[in-house]
Amino acid sequence: MGLIGKSRKQAIFLALPDALDLMVVCVEAGLGLDQAMRKVAEEMKKTYRVLAEEFAMSNFQLQMGRPRTEVLHELGVRTGVSDLRALAGVLIQADKFGSSVAQALRVQSDSMRTRRRQLAEEKAAKTAVKLIFPLVLFIFPGIFVVLVGPAAITMIRDMFPKMGGS
Repeated sequence: MGLIGKSRKQAIFLALPDALDLMVVCVEAGLGLDQAMRKVAEEMKKTYRVLAEEFAMSNFQLQMGRPRTEVLHELGVRTGVSDLRALAGVLIQADKFGSSVAQALRVQSDSMRTRRRQLAEEKAAKTAVKLIFPLVLFIFPGIFVVLVGPAAITMIRDMFPKMGGS
């Protein structure tokens, strides 16, 4: 997978919790799942273009008469983002069994936010390890020269002539 594919997946991964929050608000306000997806696609065009395009594609397929389960499953597979696949599975099950779509969306959004926070904490922990080598190679020698340099000059000036056998 190329750099473009990775950045696209990353953009979808980062946009998903916000899109789910908006979808929860829409569903709780009385919109159906299809209408909520359409509203999310419209509202997020400017901020999260990639995810808005994916939702717009799914809405177009729904308008063409494809079954919702197929469209949602294909949305998860097409993007390649595991969180979106999980969301599609949850929505398919909620639709199939008639459970609350809003509750399922809220739980999914919370778990995605937690996962995103954990990934950020993991990257922050790795940063400290990555900083060790530049510190040792570039910063510590400079600090050593600044702190020990004057003392070394004084020692050379005062002690070496006395040790030389004067």
